[in-house]
Amino acid sequence: MFTAERSPLPNAKILIVDDRQDNLELLSTILTSEGYQVQKRDCGKLAIELAKTEPLDLIVLDISMPEMDGFEVCQILKNDSHTQDIPIIFISSLTDVNDKTKAFEYGGNDYITKPFQIEEVLARVKNQLKIRHLQMELQAKNARLEKENRDRQDAEAQLLRLTERLGKLAMLDGLTQIANRLYFDEFLTREWQRGQREQFPLSLIISDVDYFKLYNDCFGHQQGDLCLIKVAQVISKVAKRPADLVARYGGEEFVVVLPRTPAQSALKLADEIRLEVKGLCLEHPQSLVSNYVSLSLGVSSVVPNFKYTKKQLLVTADKALYQAKKQGRDRAILQLLD
Repeated sequence: MFTAERSPLPNAKILIVDDRQDNLELLSTILTSEGYQVQKRDCGKLAIELAKTEPLDLIVLDISMPEMDGFEVCQILKNDSHTQDIPIIFISSLTDVNDKTKAFEYGGNDYITKPFQIEEVLARVKNQLKIRHLQMELQAKNARLEKENRDRQDAEAQLLRLTERLGKLAMLDGLTQIANRLYFDEFLTREWQRGQREQFPLSLIISDVDYFKLYNDCFGHQQGDLCLIKVAQVISKVAKRPADLVARYGGEEFVVVLPRTPAQSALKLADEIRLEVKGLCLEHPQSLVSNYVSLSLGVSSVVPNFKYTKKQLLVTADKALYQAKKQGRDRAILQLLD
């Protein structure tokens, strides 16, 4: 018996297709003796049915068969995604070069001429199984690489979402879920610089919940937190332009940045905010100015230029807030930069 290097697929499943029983038995004996699992079919139709239902590593296919020859069988198998990768070795008594060429054109992987030699059959079978084995390894590696790539992309996408979420959380006030003081500072700096370049008015509103300490003393801090949340929601509803920013300035203070907004328009918006907050009708029995929660608001406005700074805009709005409190609270006061 012919001996050679061990087959890369020693338990390979091989289908032999030949209409002659003696050829089937001979090839089956040769291949079975090498440890291969052999299936036999004597017509093309049965061979195709088997190939579509069972995993095969190799098909040894006779060309000259009645009803459906080997070329047609090969063509059908190669056109089916489930069987197209199975290597096919043609076996035929035809020796014409054109027949051999035709075998490869139809998708055959190798060709053995009858009468065949055992050594040649085994060598060609092992060669095709080796190629098949390498192809399967390559497919497995590609599948692993694709999975690793998908996993990496999923991980990167998840990391990006987490980063974006953390970025948003870093900009938000934990209680009211509006912008925090840090983001307000960054936003005001950007809008101040933009206002300098484009020479548009930049307005600022600073508001304070009137007698909020007394509100907390009366209702407790939990109720006080709910009050601040509602006030923040009202301010955000009134200052609703995408270009505007509503932020918690600290404690019970809120600030609104209004790009491209002149002084009188900012004052009008501040008064709308004040009325909307009173419209909540949040009882405040300890207030010295109203039976309900109210706001005092300071407004300032300027066209940014090198004569002023954003700090002066803030200071002026704060002075206006002080005047609103001094004049009795529950009101909005406008003060322009000196």
